[in-house]
Amino acid sequence: QVQLVESGGGLVQAGGSLRLSCAASGRTFSRYTMGWFRQAPGKEREFVAAIARSGGITYYADSVKGRFTISRDNAKNTVYLEMNSLKPEDTGVYYCAATEKGLYGSRRPADFGSWGQGTQVTVSS
Repeated sequence: QVQLVESGGGLVQAGGSLRLSCAASGRTFSRYTMGWFRQAPGKEREFVAAIARSGGITYYADSVKGRFTISRDNAKNTVYLEMNSLKPEDTGVYYCAATEKGLYGSRRPADFGSWGQGTQVTVSS
């Protein structure tokens, strides 16, 4: 397992931007496919974005494509989620997750073995 700690959540107005960070422990960060999930009140945890080990390939949920950007800096053991044009429906707890699976096998929460504690993102209308 790898320990993950999210940061950067907060309250933002609709149309605004927010950048989330996820700091990972350990020396093998580059071995992990990284993902972001979110969970709104009363709803199941849903996939948001994932990035391959090298950072060259990304995948996004349709609901955030074109607005969110996932990136990683393996030298800093950190993955980011840049969120632009935020909408109230983006509100939820955002979780960083890691898996040893490849990108195309990493779309469900069950595919990820390590999780951060989550950071709250609230988008006001």
